Amino acid sequence: MNSAFSGQVDEVQQMKECLKELSSDTSDKDGVERKEKALELLADLCENLDNASDFCKLGGMDLMLNCYLSCPEAELRWRAANLIGICSQNVPFVQEMALSLGAVNKLLKLVDLDSNEAVRIKALFAISCLVREQEAGLADLVKLDGFSVLMRAMQTDILKLKIKSAFLLQNILISHPEYKSTLCSMGMIQQLVSLLRTEHSSFHEHVLSALCSMTTDFPQGIAECREPELAFEDFLRERCQMIQKQEEYQEELDYCERLLKMCFRDHSEDNGMDR
Repeated sequence: MNSAFSGQVDEVQQMKECLKELSSDTSDKDGVERKEKALELLADLCENLDNASDFCKLGGMDLMLNCYLSCPEAELRWRAANLIGICSQNVPFVQEMALSLGAVNKLLKLVDLDSNEAVRIKALFAISCLVREQEAGLADLVKLDGFSVLMRAMQTDILKLKIKSAFLLQNILISHPEYKSTLCSMGMIQQLVSLLRTEHSSFHEHVLSALCSMTTDFPQGIAECREPELAFEDFLRERCQMIQKQEEYQEELDYCERLLKMCFRDHSEDNGMDR
């Protein structure tokens, strides 16, 4: 194994030696540490797209998905999820292989249920790499109720997981606006608005961004934002007042003002005429 870290052998050989170590049965402390190092080296090597493809041809993706995502050591699980994501970025061959092995289903379960924060965050990173600009991956996400998993992730107290979930949702809404109707029927707008009533944080900017996408050129989304029980117009006006002089919240302020303009400008005028 030592030669895999020496920098004196070619990269395919290094990957083979890493996979040999990862396929061994050692589970003592030293063995786990060697496996951690092997996963870290593979993550570095697979930043190269050719290496990422070769890693899969050598059986690496199969090993990650069928052994390492479910191993008892969280340090190995999160490194495996991270490696799956790195390999899958912008490499259709790798994405297709991972998807054929049921990657989205396994990763969604980790995001939803794993006891370790780092595992959940890295699993979401891997999902993002498999579904963005990848139609088959996104189809898997939708079929496996991945939108509900993203919503539950946004309801956790893990800030990084919350932000990454909202960011992925926003990305999907921009690239696939046809899912707005599906999300509305799930109560996504009500859920997003309720998230804004939690303690103020940088996460709120991403929630507001998703709400902007849910309402842009989508009358059903606008109508749901206007539901009286949400009191969303009042919330937006109060939030604008709260953050308008704080430069670090400028983007959040912009989203609030956009939502007021899209959802409530005509609505307020109508109410004024009624009065």
